[in-house]
Amino acid sequence: VSRPDGINIPDDKFYLGDAGYACRPGILPPFRKTRYHLNEFSGRNYPRTAQELFNLRHSSLRVTVERAFGALKNRFKILDQKPFHPYPTQVKLVLACCILHNWILQWGFDEHVPEEEDVEPGDVVSSGHGVEAFDNDAWKKKKGWSGHR
Repeated sequence: VSRPDGINIPDDKFYLGDAGYACRPGILPPFRKTRYHLNEFSGRNYPRTAQELFNLRHSSLRVTVERAFGALKNRFKILDQKPFHPYPTQVKLVLACCILHNWILQWGFDEHVPEEEDVEPGDVVSSGHGVEAFDNDAWKKKKGWSGHR
């Protein structure tokens, strides 16, 4: 984050950080040595200080974010595997998956688009779309595909 080529956080925007991050402009970590996890606030165990209330809301938001990433990784298995693409392509893949996920939520599944598990390795044809992959032979060996089916 502190490197010159690190994450660029726009002014008036914030990233949710875990306890490993220092509090700095654009990063919101929880308060240390203060109750944090949702189960610590169950029953009548309400937050007693502003810091505990902040941590409760921070924890709740973090659970929501992790649930969203889990839903994407369950729907699009490519996001749950070791990346074999250059970083800019990885960013495009995540964005594309988010767009497709939102489209599916709004419009449902399309009868002309196969489910991910129904697609065979040889079915995908390169269309020159500008997304470059690393060595396809290494990818096929990693996945156990011979390339002839």
